Parts: sequence; C-alpha cells; structure tokens
Amino acid sequence: MNSFRQVVQDAARLLEDAGVPSPTVDATELLNFVMSSGGGVVGPFDAVTKNQIEDFQALVDKRCNRIPLQHLTGVAYFRHLTLQVGAGVFSPRPETELLAQVGVDVLKSGMTAVDLCSGSGAVALALATEVAGVSVHAVEMSADACEFLTQNVARYSSTLAENGSTVTVYLADAMDSTVLAHLFGRCDVVLSNPPYIPSGMIPREPEVRDHDPDLALYGGLDGFDIARGVIEVAAGLLVSGGVFGMEHADVQGESVGELFDTRWTHVNDHTDYNLLPRYVTAVRSSAKMDAS
Repeated sequence: MNSFRQVVQDAARLLEDAGVPSPTVDATELLNFVMSSGGGVVGPFDAVTKNQIEDFQALVDKRCNRIPLQHLTGVAYFRHLTLQVGAGVFSPRPETELLAQVGVDVLKSGMTAVDLCSGSGAVALALATEVAGVSVHAVEMSADACEFLTQNVARYSSTLAENGSTVTVYLADAMDSTVLAHLFGRCDVVLSNPPYIPSGMIPREPEVRDHDPDLALYGGLDGFDIARGVIEVAAGLLVSGGVFGMEHADVQGESVGELFDTRWTHVNDHTDYNLLPRYVTAVRSSAKMDAS
C-alpha cells in the first residue's frame, strides 16, 4: 500500500499539469475526503488501500477536467462554516469572508440583518452564528441554490438556537422590494454578493465558466444590473445609519461608487486579501424617509 503523502504528491503533479491552481491542496483534500468517508481521522503517513486509490483517482481525473473541488467533495469552507454546495449554487470564495466581516463588526444582539442574493447562505450563516441574538433574512431567487441554502441553515440549526439567532429563508428575487416590505426601515445591516460579471465577459477559470450557474455570475451589460436593484432595496430596508456592503469585480472599484445617490453617505471601496478592489460599503443617510 502507498502512503498518504506519496499518493498526494503523485496526484498533485497530474493536477499541476492540468492547470489546477492549487494542486497539492486539492489533492490533499480529495484524498482526505476519500479516506475519511468512514468517519476516521486521516494522518499524513496513513496507508492508502487499493480501493481508496481507485476512488481517489476517479476524483483526480474529474478535477483535472476542472470540475470544481467543492462539487467533488460537496462542501465549501467559509470562515468557521462547512457548507453543503454542488451544481446549481455558487461556491463561496475566501474574498467574501471580508464582506461578512462588515456585518459581524456592526451587528449586536437584537439587531436585524439581510443577505440579498444569498446563494449557499455563507454570509447569512456567518452573521447568525458569529453574533448572538440577531435576526438574519436570506433572499435567493434560484430554486437550486435555495435548496442548498435551506439545507445549510438546517445543518446549523442547533448552533443558531444556542446562539439565540435566526436565519429566515426567502425563495424570491432580491430586487423585488415587496419581499421584505415588512422589514422596511427596520434593518441595521444589508449585505449582498450579487452577480456582477458583465454579460459580454467570459470568465477565464474553467471552474467558473463551465460550472458556476449563470444566474450567479452575470449582471447585465456593465455588470451592475442586479447591483442597482439591490442598492435600491437596501435603501428601503435600512435604518438611518444602517450599513450596506456589496461585493463587486476587481475591475469595478472605480465605478461602483457612482451607483449611490444622496441617500447614502460614507461610500468607500475596500480591497481583498490580494489588495484588489473587492467590496463597497455605505451608510444610509438620515434622510431615509425621503420619497425614494
């Protein structure tokens, strides 16, 4: 039998030749997934059985064809969360953890937050599990994605109960102002990671281009069609002084500020882990009862 380390090294070379960006990390996670299916703890010097190698090689072949790692293991990691993902839902990225932090920093017990275009529920669950006693509302229009969202909320139901927080799921269009009309003027934080790729642009990464759902990717000619609607809904939802945060493409940092009108103050753009423009924040002005 081969050692865990040797099997990973051999697979990593195949993944690297196929252009996978993180071959060793992916090979390690795939082998861990295969070997831990029985619930055991896997170590770097554990022996790998013939059957395990066969199962592992089948997954490596799929990863070489650039099927996303998260689709092969069925899980994605986001902050402290382990989320169920798969075909039909956008797999959360590390950069979005910074957007979630915006809400974590603002929220306190008794406050209300909204996650528009919630996808797998990564942002909503981060808020509700990291801040005690908050009410989070997650809106997602894709039935496929909403199924994963609902499963993930159920997965963390005991954690939410212990934390005194709730996550309410809505299968609806985040740009439909009637969906959360009962919360207008009552929310302290609204966050969103909307589709923002311009419709004429094709993502370079095969994992994104070929496997992420179009509904989660494309935002119209300039990429801001959904963003505009989300900002409009957020303006109605937030209390005066409430905080809005929204992710965008790294090439949209200079233009995203133009989406905000006089109902907003302190509009600032922020960089991600790679120091690229990634998300914008804004504060609802005291003129929130205007005729907007």
